[in-house]
Amino acid sequence: MNARLPQNPPAQQYVDGKLSGASDSATYPILNPATGQQIGVAPDSTAEDMDAAIAAARRAFDETDWSTDLALRIRCLRQLHQALVDNAEVLRELTTAEVGAPAFFVAGPQFDIPVETFKWNIDLAESYLWETDLGIGEVMGLQSRRTVRREAVGVVAAITPWNFPNQINLAKIGPALAAGNTVVLKPAPDTPWLAAELGRLAAEHTDLPAGVFNVVTPRDNQVAAQLASDPRVDLVSFTGSTATGRAIAAAAAPTLKRVFLELGGKSAAIVLDDADVASAAGGAAFAVSVHAGQGCALTTRLLVPRAKYDEAVEVAAATMASLGAKDPADGGTICGPVISEVQRDRILGYLDLALEEGGRFATGGGVATHEGELEGGFWIEPTVIAGLDNTARVAREEIFGPVLVVIPHDGDDDAVRIANDSPYGLSGSVDSKDPARARAVARRIRTGTIGVNGGQWFGADAPFGGYKQSGLGREMGVAGFEEYLETKTIAEGVN
Repeated sequence: MNARLPQNPPAQQYVDGKLSGASDSATYPILNPATGQQIGVAPDSTAEDMDAAIAAARRAFDETDWSTDLALRIRCLRQLHQALVDNAEVLRELTTAEVGAPAFFVAGPQFDIPVETFKWNIDLAESYLWETDLGIGEVMGLQSRRTVRREAVGVVAAITPWNFPNQINLAKIGPALAAGNTVVLKPAPDTPWLAAELGRLAAEHTDLPAGVFNVVTPRDNQVAAQLASDPRVDLVSFTGSTATGRAIAAAAAPTLKRVFLELGGKSAAIVLDDADVASAAGGAAFAVSVHAGQGCALTTRLLVPRAKYDEAVEVAAATMASLGAKDPADGGTICGPVISEVQRDRILGYLDLALEEGGRFATGGGVATHEGELEGGFWIEPTVIAGLDNTARVAREEIFGPVLVVIPHDGDDDAVRIANDSPYGLSGSVDSKDPARARAVARRIRTGTIGVNGGQWFGADAPFGGYKQSGLGREMGVAGFEEYLETKTIAEGVN
């Protein structure tokens, strides 16, 4: 038996409580990015399937007590969490096969941590203060007892990307369902199987009422676009590119539905002149190599003191060259393949552009070669680009690959200027031997998250999101849970 073929049941869509193929039986292939070989097929959901999923979610919200029965929600979601735990081994294997995520990373942010985050949202819903008593207020001599109540928004469209499918699928459906909403989940066509598995586990292991949770897997963007424009959908929660986020916001505008957008980034790792430059440069190179650099919050610009520029480039290059791009199924792999041929070619286009702009490759710069079954995979060498400043396109645009651009700075103020000179504001880091100095610089960086001296901001209770064109709203934490709630003030007259 081929060890790379997942042992999960075939991918199916999940609509109105039923598992099925597409209404016209059409499918599309699911590829393993490490080999380029087909490992399964996904239903190519039609416009009719999408309409049925939206209708089912609308009906479940309007006609059942899902939104008001907290005990039911807690019971059903704990059942789903237990199913994830019980099926963890095969889901981890599927994550490596479908996403190309290194095995060590699957045991962290790619699977295990998202499952714990899902449980955190269930626990939060169980203890959340759904009503707040504001006491007696008086307006023009009339007294009223005021209560602030939090209620579900309604039908949520969750549109997710391919780079962290477990994490982002669960970070959306967990709080949305726990808050009392109904959900239509639409995953990226590069990674539909993991989303389909959520539907299967819900169907087979939970008491979720029909229509509360739906999974559709269309390949056609026009079918997916129904979610943003359909008036039956109350909120769109999207993670992906800034360009697609703009299109979703525009499509949602006519119905004034709420929109949550977690978009791109071009985050800066700032190394101050009193820091250990070699350690910081090595750490930045390692970070951008993990999962082949396919993370929106990765620090893909390394800003170092001009006097230590050559040292930083040398250390970063040596680090990335030593890591290489290897089989994600191997336990020691840090950098695996990129997700697809399209993404590989897009990255290669940026590498060509780096040379056109006057840059040079301190390491990498092309396709990583392999023999045997890995020869057909989608590989990029971990790459360090030197010799450019922050005006270069490769320093300003999101490449989404294992590519680090090293840029010199001339002191703290200049580093802050360069870091903030970006349309994005998602993450970043600051390194200094003086914690107070590092914190002072961090406070000046316009990003939604930032690490200081190795600090890690990722956690179930920590809000995540960006400034500027990195998005709208927050995911994770109490703030992320409350994205899926409406606020109602009730005033009762006092005689």
